[in-house]
Amino acid sequence: MAKIAVIGGDGIGPEVVGAGIKVLQIAADSDPALELEFTEFPWGCEYYLEHGRMMPEDGLETLSGFDALYLGAVGWPTVPDHVSLWQLLIPIRRSFDQYVNLRPARILRGVESPLRDPGSLDVTVVRENTEGEYSNSGGRLFAGTPREMAVQDSVFTRHGLERILRYAFDLAGTRRGQVIGATKSNGISITMPFFDEVFREISETYPDVEASLMHADALAARLVLDPESFDVVVGSNLLGDILSEVTAAVSGAIGIAPSANINPEGDHPSLFEPIHGSAPDIAGEGVANPAGAIWAAALMLDHLGHAETGARIVEALEATLESGTKTGDLGGSATMDEVTDAVVGRLRG
Repeated sequence: MAKIAVIGGDGIGPEVVGAGIKVLQIAADSDPALELEFTEFPWGCEYYLEHGRMMPEDGLETLSGFDALYLGAVGWPTVPDHVSLWQLLIPIRRSFDQYVNLRPARILRGVESPLRDPGSLDVTVVRENTEGEYSNSGGRLFAGTPREMAVQDSVFTRHGLERILRYAFDLAGTRRGQVIGATKSNGISITMPFFDEVFREISETYPDVEASLMHADALAARLVLDPESFDVVVGSNLLGDILSEVTAAVSGAIGIAPSANINPEGDHPSLFEPIHGSAPDIAGEGVANPAGAIWAAALMLDHLGHAETGARIVEALEATLESGTKTGDLGGSATMDEVTDAVVGRLRG
């Protein structure tokens, strides 16, 4: 029995997670080795507005007892973004040492890229997920005066760099054998040269993997101009975050893309989510794209040792999109429930 903690979050989050759970339950019916138990937690911005915090004081302790975490989306206009993020998702990532943020992107059947000729795009961005630019180290001085200033430090450790780079190189070894490291050492003169040095050191231990460094701005441009030339891209917390949004957009829409926050050693639960936001403008209208949440659910099954069932979910999703059943962001007219029901129908056979 795999115990899954569900945090629907805000806006369309509970809607798309509900769609994902429906798909997971049907998929589990055809896999005798897969049993899933879902426990929902009403944490997020609505909880914050009532209780003054995004989750209870013992929230992390509660979540530690689960095998995996399934998140919808977090954020609402009446709660500052730095509050919603730093009181829920980032504490989960750091407390559970989910140092790998894995964001695969490819053009699913039935989805058109905004590019005229994207080729056979199939790239995975590996993002360092616990340190780097998102350090929360720094402060503000002389607030409210003409001398006001803000300083935020980036924190790069050898330990953190070595383990994320090894993960990226190992992953490339199971794919097409190419890793590109996203750097900005021509402008950021301390942390990025350090990243480059460790990247080169690690690359020497993987002679069968083609490795190179590329400045992140040039890399972003090349992802648009020649996306099929990429296999695995590895970057810091900020650069990986930005570049994975580019790959998601190139693959067709942000609503498709999944994200996995992984503790590879299995010492703590990993978290799975779509990369899109809470989309307050369409919340409750039933038109949200469930594809990212459904694909994230498939990644969760893969992580839990049920890769075949996860692959069946992605195949059912692709067949649904290919048939023309897709939401408005993909050029279709289907509702979220219609897409979900079509995926479920294909899983049932």
